[in-house]
Parts: sequence; structure tokens; C-alpha cells
Amino acid sequence: MTKSALISGASRGIGLGIATRLAQQGYSLTITARDADRLEAVAAELRAAGAPEVVPVAADMADEDGVARVLGAHADRFTTMSALILNAGVGTAGTLAESSMRRFDKTIAVNLRAPIQLIQGALPLLRAGAAADPDRGAKVVALSSITGVYAEAGLAVYGAAKAALISLLTTLNAEESANGVTATAIAPGYVDTDMSAWVHDQVPPHQMLAVNDIVEMTDALLRLSPRAVVPSIIMSRAGTDGYRA
Repeated sequence: MTKSALISGASRGIGLGIATRLAQQGYSLTITARDADRLEAVAAELRAAGAPEVVPVAADMADEDGVARVLGAHADRFTTMSALILNAGVGTAGTLAESSMRRFDKTIAVNLRAPIQLIQGALPLLRAGAAADPDRGAKVVALSSITGVYAEAGLAVYGAAKAALISLLTTLNAEESANGVTATAIAPGYVDTDMSAWVHDQVPPHQMLAVNDIVEMTDALLRLSPRAVVPSIIMSRAGTDGYRA
């Protein structure tokens, strides 16, 4: 069978790294990000890397209609889904005392509501993908954060959203693993991407996790049998106590 995956936040960083690895393995892909021009360029790169088909859908994960368009585009082209990669995320630093509700709403919309909507909409396709490939099943992999496991001052709202994402995937396993659909939340410390540039004065890029570290972990998860359930994986940075981003 031709495997297919839907990847959010696929135009750069971790999402692009995972998309490239899956393209090289012959997956067909539905990719989404906000920048339509960038997404089209990435789609061409992924086709060149080996993806039989790439469906780019520009959308803001804070927009419910945009998320629905992404799901619809995948369902229109593919009858199954082998993997759902929930990578899109936003985050801003700020203490609880300083955090605005507008910032809270945006963070929750992208980091939690969109994943819930994507999972709900993709479940029929994921179940079909698991049935079509009983040796591997279908996988959901979400990029959480180590701040969703260990509290860190200044990252209260972001950490709360990422903690909820870990809980969401744990429950998804309880409800769907018997159907061959298993889920893992990867909770890393700082990864060397554009999103982490704001903290370079405190944590230089060479001390951060590499994008390929996350790609390798995701690749390994996708190769597990559906009998193996890995609810969450914490990836800390070398040289730290392991309890901070």
C-alpha cells in the first residue's frame, strides 16, 4: 500500500525534517503551514526527494476553517492515513502575572485545539490506515515540550498547553490503540530551529537538540508495531540537569 502522512508546520524546522524523511521513504504527503509560497517550494523539494504525491494546503492552525480545509484536502486525495504529525506550534515567554488572555487564546488554539480537531477529523483515515497495514498500524506523533512535563518560570501558558497535549495523546491511546492507532508525544528541550532563536543569548544553538534528533525519534516510532504503545518521550539537552528546556 502507498503510505500517506499529514504534517502540520511542515515548511521549516522539525516539520520539514520529518516531511523530508518520509518523502525519502516513499510516503505521499499532505503538508500545511501559513506561508503559501514557501509551502509550494517545499512541496517541490519533497517530490524531488521521493514523495509520490504532495498536497500543500496553506492554513493557519488558529483558524478552525483552515484546519478543516487541510483535513478535507487529505481525505479528498487519499483513502487512508498512515501517520499524523502534529508539529505546528506557537509560544511566547511571559510570567503568569504578565500573560494576556489574547496570548493565552492564541497559544491554546494552535497548540491544543488544532491538534484535537486534526485528530478527530483524521481518525477514520487513521483507522483505515491501521487496518490496511496491520504490521505497523497508524501513528500520531505530536511535538510537545519538556516544559509540559517540568514547569519552567516564564513559560506558564506554553507549558500548560504542551502538558495538555501530552494528556490528550495518552487518552487517545486508551481509546484507539485497540484499533491499531497509537500515539506518542515527544517532549524535547530547546531544538535548534527558528522558534528557539529568541533564547540564543542564553542557550546557543550548538547546545540545543538538533532537528535530526527529533526526526530520528519520529522515524523509529513510525516503524514500531501497533502492539507497542509509547505515550511520551522526554528528550533533554546534554549538560543540563534534564529538567529544563
